[in-house]
Amino acid sequence: MLRLLKQYYPIRNAFFVLGDFFGIYCSVILASCAILGDNQFLLGNIVHYKAIVIALIFQICLYYNELYDLKEIDTYTELSIRLCQSLGVATIIFGFVYIIFRQLIIGRGVLILSVGFVILFTIAWRFAYNIVLAKGMFNQNIFVLGSGYLAASIFNEIKAKKDCGYTVKNEIPDLQKQTKLVTENSVLTIDGGGYHGLLEIAESLDVSRIVVAIKERRGSFPIDELLNCRTAGIEIIDGNSFYEMLTGKIYVEQTNPGWLIFADGFKKTGFQRFFKRITDIVAAIALLLLVLPIIVITAISIKLESEGPLLFSQERIGKNKKKYMLYKFRSMIPDAESKTGPVWAQQNDDRITRIGKFIRKWRIDEIPQLWNVLKGDMSFVGPRPEREFFINKLETIIPFYKTRFTVKPGLTGWAQVNYGYGADEADAIQKLNYELFYMKNMSFLIDLTVIARTVSTVIFKKGVR
Repeated sequence: MLRLLKQYYPIRNAFFVLGDFFGIYCSVILASCAILGDNQFLLGNIVHYKAIVIALIFQICLYYNELYDLKEIDTYTELSIRLCQSLGVATIIFGFVYIIFRQLIIGRGVLILSVGFVILFTIAWRFAYNIVLAKGMFNQNIFVLGSGYLAASIFNEIKAKKDCGYTVKNEIPDLQKQTKLVTENSVLTIDGGGYHGLLEIAESLDVSRIVVAIKERRGSFPIDELLNCRTAGIEIIDGNSFYEMLTGKIYVEQTNPGWLIFADGFKKTGFQRFFKRITDIVAAIALLLLVLPIIVITAISIKLESEGPLLFSQERIGKNKKKYMLYKFRSMIPDAESKTGPVWAQQNDDRITRIGKFIRKWRIDEIPQLWNVLKGDMSFVGPRPEREFFINKLETIIPFYKTRFTVKPGLTGWAQVNYGYGADEADAIQKLNYELFYMKNMSFLIDLTVIARTVSTVIFKKGVR
């Protein structure tokens, strides 16, 4: 397993991505040979540098068209559509790159032929990779011990995520009933007294990891059986820890406070805070300068469409529950909540203006929050800020909800790029699962990942209300 951003991924996933790069690179070299027909030319380093640049641009376009998300790409029709979109965007980018850096032009017709080769390779490569996934090749065999919601959630996540790299070798047992799991040479008897024969059956099924998701650990916890497995070289991992590294979130409703107390993470050194603040200031100034024309056009459009203020301001709760005024471009009619009171925005909300629908779709209404970032009320990445009305309600029903106030709220966040917009208590719980993961594991690398994925979220207009 490969650890990246506090999550574990099968090494084969890294080979899948690297294989894409190598295939695109070879497609460019092959196209160069076919058209230029001069092998001596290929001996020069310059063509290889050009091929590397082309491969990187192609891969960025593949990523932003979600061609590495196998949940999104579940049919070859969908693959073909997204692949054509990726290559179309990549070709446009090459046009701009070649205008600015003419020395990167690779030759007559080479790029067009390269695109043809890339299409053939990408489809063939994903077809082969899907065969590997379907057969469970190179998967790690595991046991999931437990009968509660956490165990069931782990089982369902593995079942739904076909590229997670795990194969569950046992059905989730119910400790309230006597159960037997039989293999050719051994029997695992599961009852209130423990998991008898656990080591023997684990070895017979080539299990290398046991996930302990047993909720009630007093009295019936199988200490001896798990100790035997551990000393025999089988890894034992707590269910909450495994769920965290599998999904990139923490299951707050099934998490014991003791696990959070003793778990790694939640480190916020003075250097980390200083570096994050400097990064926020530099990024906010740079982005404000970049989108200045958009700010001007948006301001004029809002004023022309309807009367009322240009900006919408609202009190939010920040770090340490400090109150501050959050700013957005106004996307709703004036006094939108005068009749309804505080409510979350809904799909097709009739309070949203025509200009408002557009700027919300492309997240342009969020631009004034860069001022909040410069003031220090917010950070670029963090939990989304919430209103006191909803906070008072959510704190009474969601475990650990108050932990989100230990860091500054963010313009974007791990929850936003993984879950999207939340419009009720159930959504708030799901978003806290991701927010708690971010607060526990926050780092500069995760922040960069969130920002990169935010671009994809904006492009594909996910989670818009």
